[in-house]
Amino acid sequence: MNRKLIRTTLAEVKGRETAPQARETSERSERAAPPPRAPQHRPSGGAAPREPRESSSGAAAAAAALGRKKIPPAETSAEIFYYKKQMDQHTLMVIVLLDGEEVEGTIEWYDRSALKINRKGAPNIMLLKHNIKYMFKAEDRDGGGDETGD
Repeated sequence: MNRKLIRTTLAEVKGRETAPQARETSERSERAAPPPRAPQHRPSGGAAPREPRESSSGAAAAAAALGRKKIPPAETSAEIFYYKKQMDQHTLMVIVLLDGEEVEGTIEWYDRSALKINRKGAPNIMLLKHNIKYMFKAEDRDGGGDETGD
C-alpha cells in the first residue's frame, strides 16, 4: 500500500479556523444590509456611476482580525526569576563585560538597566546591563561539577 504523508500548511489551518467566523460575519452583514435597489434606467446612454460594494475580502479581513494572535508580552519574567534566585542563594557569579573584563561577585539588586554586584576584597560595583556580554555561576568556571585533583 502506497501512502503519502499529508502535511497541512499554515494557510490551510488558518483558512479552516477563519471560515466559520467569516460565514458568521457575512450572515450578520446580510441581515443588517438594506434590501437591494431596483436598477435605474438612464436614458442619456452614459455610463451609470458605480456604487461602492462591500467586497468579500473586507469580510475576510474582519474575520481575520477577530482571530488574530495577540502580541507576546515584552517581558516574560524569566530574567527577573533568574536574578531573584541568584540573589536569594547568594550565588557567586562571573559577569563578562563587552570588553572581555570579568567581574566576580554576588548580585545585591537589579533593575531594568543595571545590576549591583557585591565583591569580596574590592568595592561594590554597579554594572549597566548594556555593557554585559554574558554571565555564569562561578562554580561553572572550570567545567563545573565536583572534580577531584587525582
